[in-house]
Amino acid sequence: MLTDLNIKNFAIIDNLHVAFGPGLNILTGETGAGKSIIIDAVNLLLGMRASAELIRTGEEEATVEALFDLSHHPAILAKLVETGVECDGELLVKRVIARSGKNRVFVGGGLSTTTVLAELGQSLINIYGQHESQTLLRPDNHLHLLDGFGGLLPLRAEFAAIHGEFRQTLAALRHLEEGEREAERRLDLLAFQADEIGRANLVPGEEEELEQERRLLAHGEKLLTASQESFDSLYGGDSAILGGLRWVISAIDQAKEIDNALHPVFDILNGAYLQLEDAALALRDYATRVEADPGRLQAVEDRLDLISRLKKKYAPTVAAIIACKDEADQELELLRNREQTRHDLDRALAELAERLRAKGEELGAARRKAAGRLKTAMEKELHELAMKNAVFEVAFDPLSEPRVTGPERVEFLFSPNPGEAPKPLARIASGGELSRLMLALKQVHPESDVPTLVFDEVDTGIGGATSALVGKKLQKVGREQQVLCITHLPQVAAFADNHYQVEKRVAAGRTSTAITLLDAEERVAEMARMLGGVKVTETTMEHAREMIEEARIADS
Repeated sequence: MLTDLNIKNFAIIDNLHVAFGPGLNILTGETGAGKSIIIDAVNLLLGMRASAELIRTGEEEATVEALFDLSHHPAILAKLVETGVECDGELLVKRVIARSGKNRVFVGGGLSTTTVLAELGQSLINIYGQHESQTLLRPDNHLHLLDGFGGLLPLRAEFAAIHGEFRQTLAALRHLEEGEREAERRLDLLAFQADEIGRANLVPGEEEELEQERRLLAHGEKLLTASQESFDSLYGGDSAILGGLRWVISAIDQAKEIDNALHPVFDILNGAYLQLEDAALALRDYATRVEADPGRLQAVEDRLDLISRLKKKYAPTVAAIIACKDEADQELELLRNREQTRHDLDRALAELAERLRAKGEELGAARRKAAGRLKTAMEKELHELAMKNAVFEVAFDPLSEPRVTGPERVEFLFSPNPGEAPKPLARIASGGELSRLMLALKQVHPESDVPTLVFDEVDTGIGGATSALVGKKLQKVGREQQVLCITHLPQVAAFADNHYQVEKRVAAGRTSTAITLLDAEERVAEMARMLGGVKVTETTMEHAREMIEEARIADS
């Protein structure tokens, strides 16, 4: 819900802050005090087009910001995550309008766009009245409202699932048909690719092994010379290193018999001899394995060249080239069996079309029954709201192709006066009528994902007992959702959970709008003003107290 609203330098508002509570929040005040300006400011947070004319005279910027408590609205929190906005349960939304034209939008503390704001705003607040309604004026929403009222959302989900399968199967069939002319060419290409890769008999990891083998073969002579000459230097003849070391060891062996201090030296020399002897023998064995085979080197070069060409044509690695062949083989199988595939898709599509038709008829019949119940319930509520001759209809328009929402389009029609045929709401309903329509809808179908509803002009053209009934209905809606309502009727204001007075003040030659949350006595005084006009007597004060008490008893 909307917990805090800050408005600065907007129209005649200088600097205004208001904290709204849960339930029914009533805004009252003299005509022209600025109540509707507050609604205009809220509309900015819903993505309404901004104009520099809205900026207070003498200022360069106007700012509107709102804080929402969304801790009990997981669906909205999930939507925020999808748009990349982090929210721990509280969301700050801010709009800045500048004379320079550099307007800015902030959502959750980060820069955003009016497009994102408009989309998000639909989930946060709905406004009904002289301003555009986010729900009732858009026919696309009527179907969802009807399905919600009729408890048809599970049935609609079943239709949507079948519709999804149907569209997926139809797309697969069209893809197959569109590719028919290319099928033979594709077959030849895939067959060539699969054959070329298959004849290569590639093995994962072989390229690295071949590269190593090529290095050894290319330097075979050098390796053979180095190993043979090193063996000769170590072991080959009396002048070899090991021969000289053998003489040194013999001499130290004799000397250590005279001086025990030479024992460690002898051990070191003897160990070194044994290690050098092992190295020499290893070099001899290595020399026998060294290849200097030009023929094998050419074969390795040719194999690596083949792999290089295949990498350029198909993929950067041997493993990826092998994967390309697997994919080609799979597609070849599909193409070679496309007639069977077509037959299977045709049969599946026919079955899904029949299921979709049957489910669509079931959904349509259920919707028409729900529409009859909705008409009866809505007209009853509208008659109680001083619209005695109002007619409410639900029009169905069959679609040439079913959508995911069903086989028909739905639109609410309305006639406020006798003798007038019901027409679309956007063409006929006034602001006050829209407010009462939405209020009636909230009575017959109170569930909603939108946490805050704003009603403006809901009391237009009513009075007496009807106005008290409107207040009671608003209070009932407030038990499920937060309600903000501008009213001129004390009978409506009596049902407020929180009562705010909006007034125009003049200071230092400048006019500004202020808003005050009224305590118990201030509320009685404001109600008395609404009852008695300019002159407030003790009688009107007492009358105001009685109205508030009666509203409290009615709610208990």
